Amino acid sequence: MRLIRLLTPLLVVLLVATTVPAQAATPEQRHANVAHRATNAERDQRDLVDLRKHKCLQRFAVKQAKRMAAQRRMFHQDLSPVLRRCGMSMVGENVAYGFPNGRAVVRGWMNSEGHRANILQRRYRLMGIGARRGGGQWYVAQVFGVR
Repeated sequence: MRLIRLLTPLLVVLLVATTVPAQAATPEQRHANVAHRATNAERDQRDLVDLRKHKCLQRFAVKQAKRMAAQRRMFHQDLSPVLRRCGMSMVGENVAYGFPNGRAVVRGWMNSEGHRANILQRRYRLMGIGARRGGGQWYVAQVFGVR
């Protein structure tokens, strides 16, 4: 009985903590998360390892997506700082604009030889992806890496 009285407050705290909804993802996060899952689905179909999220690569991807959206044009970034600051031995990047969602952007990349090669590069293990809107269009940057 004494044990029940001690555990009851703990159970109440656990129940309250597990029923509080998580902060909703932003449209940008949803777009990027869907693209990440779609990228790994393409790799899974070919028995390649899933790409794990990497904070440093993520920062560079988001920064690039923001720059492209602000300038309303698509362009690649210099990847030398990514190599150095993220401690990678090899990096790559896909950029795109105008696709309505994360699945569509990955389909677009898969229909392009160079972009598909990045997605299916066997050596890559890590990825960051950022999506931002500018001028009514989505701009997306996907940065790959391997240590």
